[in-house]
Amino acid sequence: MAACGEVERMKRREFLVTGLSATLATPAAASEFQVEFGSARAQVEIEGEAGPEFESLVKRWLDRSAGAVQSYYGRFPVPEVYFHIIVSGGAGVRGGQTFPGDLPLIRARVGRNSSEADLLHKDWVMVHEMVHLAFPWMNQRNNWMAEGLAVYVESIARVHAGHLEPARIWADFANMMPRGLPAPGDGGFDVTVNWGRTYWGGAIYCLVADIAIRRQTEGRFGLQHALRAINAERDFRREWDFIETLEIGDRATGTRVLVEQYEAMRTTAVSTDLDALWRDLGVRSDDGGAGALDDDAPLAAIRRAIESPLPA
Repeated sequence: MAACGEVERMKRREFLVTGLSATLATPAAASEFQVEFGSARAQVEIEGEAGPEFESLVKRWLDRSAGAVQSYYGRFPVPEVYFHIIVSGGAGVRGGQTFPGDLPLIRARVGRNSSEADLLHKDWVMVHEMVHLAFPWMNQRNNWMAEGLAVYVESIARVHAGHLEPARIWADFANMMPRGLPAPGDGGFDVTVNWGRTYWGGAIYCLVADIAIRRQTEGRFGLQHALRAINAERDFRREWDFIETLEIGDRATGTRVLVEQYEAMRTTAVSTDLDALWRDLGVRSDDGGAGALDDDAPLAAIRRAIESPLPA
């Protein structure tokens, strides 16, 4: 969750992403250390009661999460980052926020009883927060793009890194993306600002753009190429003009998909036919979260391309 006005208080999914402002009055730091993600450097502060085993688990969690982001972007998105890990009761990751600046800050609250399964296999929050680092800081009007992008890329990146099976993320998309569709009376992304439109509506924009780029370029490029190009020039340390940022991605793919799709959706509510899209992609799911993939579907080749990492 990027820190951005009222939107920072929205839920990321139907369950927990807790605001962290109430947790700042915590005990003194238990430990501080540095880690590296390729050529990027990170300073890590663990605040609260924690022992060596917890510290070791946090290091592995950060490294695994960074690996997923690197698999998508080809590198870690910023040269330096600061992690503030606040130890809480219980287990698992209790929420995260990312703050812009010369040294971006990612703050997360983690239960002291967390297991390897909690952090290394179940968690999606840290990958989501790290993805924010690869895109410029957005004001409230365009924050739907920053959050929707983090939702979409987080899932794809974890597949690229081998952390999740493709059927799982497509089933999640099929079950959750309807929450991003406009309700009667809604306007476009720049008009109607709520949880569903911000997170899952933004993710719909990314998926539709990914498919459109691949169709227009006959599979030579996808959204991943556009986002890598944007990150080569801009990142979360600064706020940049939104249209200019999208144009960087469009130039990288030789299309106008990102800008034209934004212009079509910025003030007007566009309701994507998700059921037809899942059929064309060969995605089948049920309310229990199970999924199956049909490789004979019309857009199955595009779905497989989205699932497949680019060469290093």
